[in-house]
Parts: sequence; structure tokens; C-alpha cells
Amino acid sequence: MIDQSVTDFIQIGYQNQEIHPLDVLLKQNQLLAMIGKQALDTDIKASMPLPNRLEILDTLVDYAIQENVIKDLESERDILSAKIMNLITPLPSEVNWKFWDLYQESPKSATNYFYHLSRENDYIKTRAIEKNIEFTKSTIYGDLEITINLSKPEKDPKQIALAKTAPTSFGYPTCLLCMENEGYEGHINHPARSNHRIVRLTLNQENWGLQYSPYAYYEEHCIFLSQEHKPMKLEKATFEKLLNIVEQFPHYFVGSNADLPIVGGSILSHDHYQGGQHTFAMANAATEYSFTLKDTPSVEAGIVKWPMSVIRLRSANQTELITAANLILDQWRLYSDKSVDILAQTNGELHNTITPIARYKEKKYELDLVLRNNRTSQQYPEGIFHPHPDVQHIKKENIGLIEVMGLAILPPRLKKELVEVEHYLLDEPHQLDTSHQDWANELKRTKKITTETVGTIIEDAVGSIFLRVLEDAGVYKQTDEGKAAFKRFINSFAHSKGGEKNGHFK
Repeated sequence: MIDQSVTDFIQIGYQNQEIHPLDVLLKQNQLLAMIGKQALDTDIKASMPLPNRLEILDTLVDYAIQENVIKDLESERDILSAKIMNLITPLPSEVNWKFWDLYQESPKSATNYFYHLSRENDYIKTRAIEKNIEFTKSTIYGDLEITINLSKPEKDPKQIALAKTAPTSFGYPTCLLCMENEGYEGHINHPARSNHRIVRLTLNQENWGLQYSPYAYYEEHCIFLSQEHKPMKLEKATFEKLLNIVEQFPHYFVGSNADLPIVGGSILSHDHYQGGQHTFAMANAATEYSFTLKDTPSVEAGIVKWPMSVIRLRSANQTELITAANLILDQWRLYSDKSVDILAQTNGELHNTITPIARYKEKKYELDLVLRNNRTSQQYPEGIFHPHPDVQHIKKENIGLIEVMGLAILPPRLKKELVEVEHYLLDEPHQLDTSHQDWANELKRTKKITTETVGTIIEDAVGSIFLRVLEDAGVYKQTDEGKAAFKRFINSFAHSKGGEKNGHFK
């Protein structure tokens, strides 16, 4: 009964102190208007115990569809759902006041509050995230994490048809990361954001915001975004802001995607970083080679044992750490080594950049600098340091910040496709995608496959392919030649202009 659902929804908000006693009638009437209901049976009492709020939300939206308030389209369901959940979401001013008040207690208390709020008001799509398929792959570099991403809903044919005729953009908000998304209703070509909130903060004397990702890939997956809509750019100020973030939120890591296409896995038009409370395999990876830098004596530096090309810098001194990171960025921007296909520029187009990640560990700040190059060739038109054709049946998308650190975000198509691979390996009727044929044949030849082992074999093989994807994306390969070339780059900035030894390998 819809009256029961309305009553229960309001009661949960009241019981959780999300709705003030004086606001109960107002919120109740606003909810009734949203779902197209003119009256409420006030004799109905709240259920005991109260049901799950998200299940109530589904009932309310279904009623609105039944009453022709909205069409039965994913976008319209999302818009109404966000509006309903906005009824129990504090105003941005209240969220910010409470966040920074709790911050005086501890940074973690503040983020705990904001993260809990973003889950409770359904901004973080917890039910959708639970659909993701997750497993790990043990390697010499640590345990790589694999996710087949099923959380973002696929549009149905009716919605796709409508989206083609609808305006792609009204120019407002300018992009999905702009602060104007806070509270924005949304439309068929723009996600619903009525229940979206942003915490304001200052980074390097600039106005920035903190929000959580609606389709989180890991614990407390958050986004730090510039108030100004400006393109991403890797520069000295980037390191200053990253370290400022981990200084303010020492329990979080934070990183930036690279600022060039192909190697940048994110929205390049809006300056932003991603962070959260998660320990990736790369963070635990050991340092293989160490070196020192003359002008930044407090900085510990080394090459990380990782399938991609990573330099790690550590220091308690932020100023020296920023100086060292900026030196490496400047050197890498213009560095070429034809013997390993690294060209800094062609026809005036720059190809070298980095993916930086910052942490605070054991009372020191830490920066991992992942060297990237976005050059293409006739053999590899999608990118020389990009997943190569032999692994694209599993992963062909750009390798961004999250994957660089050891967490694969694989496309939803694989859920069905891997089931067909399983049928094929068991000699059952199948509809094997031709892109998987060679891979599946290799598994058949080399593995002893039974009903009990087939799932584990496929997961392990997918994990092995992700490792190869990371190796493809690494500018220096894990070979004697590649390691020697990496050292040549290190030595290029480990000397002063006068020829004096400025650094050395240990």
C-alpha cells in the first residue's frame, strides 16, 4: 500500500534525525506531490520494524510510473529517485558546516560523516556496486584486483532512441565534474544530481571541492575537483595540491590521471583528482633500485618493482619532495630514447607525461610517479604503450589512474562472454565470441579443465591478461634492456650541468 510506503519513508528520515520534527509535514507533502498523490491516510502507523529504505524508494517510484507522473525510463526513474532522496539530504551549507566541525575532531570523523551521508541518501549507488564481479590475481608484484564493472546501468533501447533526439548539452553544467551539478535535476543525457553534495575546501589557495564517486570502484572512492572548469595539467602546482590533500586527509591516498589522451583515463577537460581509503598493490610494492639527489637530500628515491615504470619519492619535507618531483617531470617531458620507442615529441606534439599518486605513510609524504607516453605507430595505432591487440578481447580501454595502481576495471560485456568461454572449455553448447577464440584454445591446450576448476582457471587467466595490459602500458619493459634504459633516464637528471655527479644508484 502506497500510503504505508510514504509513512515509512518519512518515519525513517525522522528516526535517523534527517528530518526535523517541525519539518515532517512539509517533507511528507513534498513527497506526495513528487509521486502524484493528492492525499494520505494519516491513520496508518509506521511499520515495525521499518523496511529497507531503498526498497521503499523503488515502491514510490513505481507508483509515480503507475500514475503517469514519469515514464518508465531509467533516466526518469533516477531523476525522481534523486529528488525523493533529496528530501532527507541536508543543504550544502549544513553539510559543509558539519563536515568541518567534525574535522576539528579528526579528518577521519569528517570523511566518515560525509561518506555515510552519500551512501544513505543513495548518491553512492550501493546496490548497483554490489553487482560488480570481483576477484584477485596473485603475481610477483602483489595481488592485482580485477573488477568486471556492472554497476553503471545500460540504457534500454527506448532511452537510447530518445537520447539521440534530445539535446546533448544545454551548456549547463559545463561537464559532469562542475560544481553546478550539485542539486541539478538532470535529464536524459545528464545524470540526476538532486541529492548530490560537495564539501568545499582550499588547495594551494584555490577553491576546490570533495565529493564521492556514485559508482565507486574501491573503499571511499572520492573525487577532488576544481571549482573552476579548466583542463587538467601536470605541473609543479599539481604536486603541491596532491600533498596538500594528504596533509589535510592523511588517511586517504590521492592521485591524478595523466594529462594527455590515450594515457589519460578520465575527463581531461576538468582539473580533478581521485582518492580514497584503499591500499592498492602498487602502494605495497618494494623499491628495487635507490638513488639520491643532490639538491633534495631529504628525499628517498627509487624505482618501484612494478609492471609499469614507477619512481617513488619519500620525504617528511614537502618542499624538497615537490622540487624532486618537478625535476623528474621536467626531465621526462623532454626525454627521448629511440632504442625503446620513447620519443618526447613528434611534429611539435608532446608525448611524455606522468600519473602521480600521493600518500602519507610512516610519518613521511610519498609520491609515486608513473612514467607515461601516448605515442602511436603504424603497428600500434591505438598507442604503443596501450593494451596491445592480443589482450584487447579482455581490455582495450585506456589505462587510467586506478588501473595503474593495480585494480582492473573491465567492461560489463565480459560477464556474458566469459560464461560462453566456460561453456566452450567444458565442451558444452556455446556462443563463443570470436575475439576469445585463440585465448580459449590456448587454455584448452594448457590446462586441465573440469566443472570444479573452470571458473578459477578463467579468473586466473583474466588476471594474467591484466598483468600483460600493465606491462604493455609500461614505457620500460621488465627486461634487461628495459631496466637498463630506465636507469639511463635516471642518470639523465642525476648529474649537474657542470658534469658533477648529482645522484647515484645504490
